[in-house]
Amino acid sequence: MKNNIVLIGMPGAGKSTVGLLLAKKLGKNFVDTDILLQIREGKTLQQLMDEKGYLYLRDCEASALQTIDGHNLVVATGGSAVYSKAGMSHLQQNGIIVYLETPLQTLRQRIHDYEMRGIARRPEQSFAALYTERDTLYREYADATIHCADASAEQVVSMVCSAVTGLSRAPR
Repeated sequence: MKNNIVLIGMPGAGKSTVGLLLAKKLGKNFVDTDILLQIREGKTLQQLMDEKGYLYLRDCEASALQTIDGHNLVVATGGSAVYSKAGMSHLQQNGIIVYLETPLQTLRQRIHDYEMRGIARRPEQSFAALYTERDTLYREYADATIHCADASAEQVVSMVCSAVTGLSRAPR
């Protein structure tokens, strides 16, 4: 039985906010892989990007994903988690993968610091191009997709709870 809930999606989709609220509602432990990575590296995501580049940041995230071990967790992943097949495979073993699908326009309204946010992307890559590239990967891994446009964090939590009911017992 899968009893972890793993949230994937773009930066600004609300994974950390929704994850914390979801963990509280369901009585689960909460893990934010961005925080886990920053603690392990002793630097912010942006510092890692500036010093070592986006591929290094993606490698660090892949490594962090594979260290998550436990049951009864809500995991908020970094936006680039889906670039790591090994990391996502590890999370799928005991987790239901939920894509918090958020329209590009909504994300643009939420993210005002794109250049300084520590987003693992090619230096010349626009936010729209990154969105298109990642959306395909998010959909590939998702067991459930939650459409988050115009929904509050509390509404998204309710939608996630509804979506995962029954999926926790389904074989993948």
